[in-house]
Amino acid sequence: MPITVDIGGARGALVDSVFDYFEQIDRRFSTYRTDSEISAINRGDVPVKDWSGEMMEVLALAERTRNETGGYFDIRRADGSLDPSGIVKGWAIRNAADIVRKAGTGDFFIEAGGDIQSCGRNASGGDWSVGIRNPFKTDEIIKVVYPRGRGVATSGTYARGQHIYNPHEPSDAMSDIVSLTVVGSDVLEADRFATAAFAMGRDGILFIEQTPGLEGYLVDINGRATPTSGFGDLCEP
Repeated sequence: MPITVDIGGARGALVDSVFDYFEQIDRRFSTYRTDSEISAINRGDVPVKDWSGEMMEVLALAERTRNETGGYFDIRRADGSLDPSGIVKGWAIRNAADIVRKAGTGDFFIEAGGDIQSCGRNASGGDWSVGIRNPFKTDEIIKVVYPRGRGVATSGTYARGQHIYNPHEPSDAMSDIVSLTVVGSDVLEADRFATAAFAMGRDGILFIEQTPGLEGYLVDINGRATPTSGFGDLCEP
């Protein structure tokens, strides 16, 4: 997936360390790599006692999210294998942001596959901004969000097709909504709840509305947008 790292002061070594971290995470969690830890776990090659601390942390977060969303977030596939993709991206971006902060840099923007964590100011001295794409015309921006240190994540079917499903009705395609953007206290919170809320269909925006600390913006199959009550405040420069 495309990754963008923009760090104030153009500190090359720090940028390299962030990309090295993402490469390490890909080697551990990618379900597309036969040599990853998650692939080995799914083959039954690694006993639980030998699972890495990072794997255990992500799986614990996934279970917590499953409980908090009434089962709408579930990393277990129908065949019993595990796919933590719906949570590991936000978790990894949050950790990458911590790497940058610990290096003493407070102005940065990290984006991977549409999920974003920013902090401080951009090179022009202004707030970082995030554009929400029109899912029916992806070269068009329909909303601009100023997260001001919060995390932003978007789930949808317009870029990757039908890759999200309702765990309670796995055979039903997600056809009534096409995009759901969530803003949370950090990118991990935004990411884990965006996936679950999208799986809820039209009710997902109500879930976001009722969950403290979250705001959202849903676009349905007819092109109608539904924001949460506080979302508009995030669009003020």
